[in-house]
This record gives sequence, structure tokens and C-alpha cells, in this order.
Amino acid sequence: MENIMGLLRIRVNRGFNLAIRDAWSSDPYLVLKMGKQKLKTRVVKKNVNPEWNEDLTLSIIDLNLPIKIEVFDRDLLSPDDKMGNAEFDIRPFIEAVKMNKENLTQGTIITRIQPNRKNCVAEESHIIWADGKVVQNLWLRLQNVESGEVELQLQWIDVPGSRGL
Repeated sequence: MENIMGLLRIRVNRGFNLAIRDAWSSDPYLVLKMGKQKLKTRVVKKNVNPEWNEDLTLSIIDLNLPIKIEVFDRDLLSPDDKMGNAEFDIRPFIEAVKMNKENLTQGTIITRIQPNRKNCVAEESHIIWADGKVVQNLWLRLQNVESGEVELQLQWIDVPGSRGL
């Protein structure tokens, strides 16, 4: 517990325009990785615009490790098909969490993350103050695939007894 800085709750909201890997559709699920941690969502059957609405929680030990996402099509009789991947850096989010937030009002934008060639951000992402918490909503464009985006939301959770930020 003393190695953990805190927890990062990642709300995997949905996928959009994912690639077709079966005859007419796909059975997608998402895998989230950071270092040696690996979590996954449930499979959504026959849907290239899946709504997962699942919370996955990572223990944060090293802020310099990127979070990697892979989307797969579940197959029963053969290996699962790849449907793209993305990764993102949590350091801008963590910097916003560390800020003095005592005078912020609901909905205040703390930071904006612009899409560029070095990140997988599909559209401008805002880190905001909402309901007494720092929250980041982001759309990630999947790479190594013909189409697809994934919508996520990040939220920091302090853990009593952890080393903190």
C-alpha cells in the first residue's frame, strides 16, 4: 500500500464507429493496461457503437507510465480480432489534481488537452472541476485500424495510507 500514490477510476463510456470484424458487426470489449495491471470490460454483442458504462480502477505507482487501451472483437472458435489501440498520458490530469482548487466553481475548466500527432486524443479534452472533483472527459482515436473512437472519463481517488501525490 505504501507504493501506491492513489487510484485512477476510468469510466469506459462507449465506443463509436468501431471496425467490423465479423460478417456484419463485431462483439467488442476493451482492455486497459498500465505497467503490469490489466483490466477489461464486458463483451457487447453485435455492436460497433457499444455502450460499456463500466468503471475500471488502476492503482497508480508511476505517473510516467502511459495507459494503453486495446479493443478486441470476441470470437469463440478463433483468436480474438484486434480492433485498434490507443494510449494516453495521465500527467496533465495529475497536475490538475495537485492544484489548489479551493476557489474553483462548478464546471471550471482547469486545463485543455489539444489533439496532436503525438497523442490519440480525437477532440479537445477538458479537465474540469465537477461536483467537488477533478474530472477529465476524453475521446481517443484508435490507431492501427480503419475506424473507431472510445470515450473515457478519468477521476482520481485518494487512498488513506498511500504515499499520495
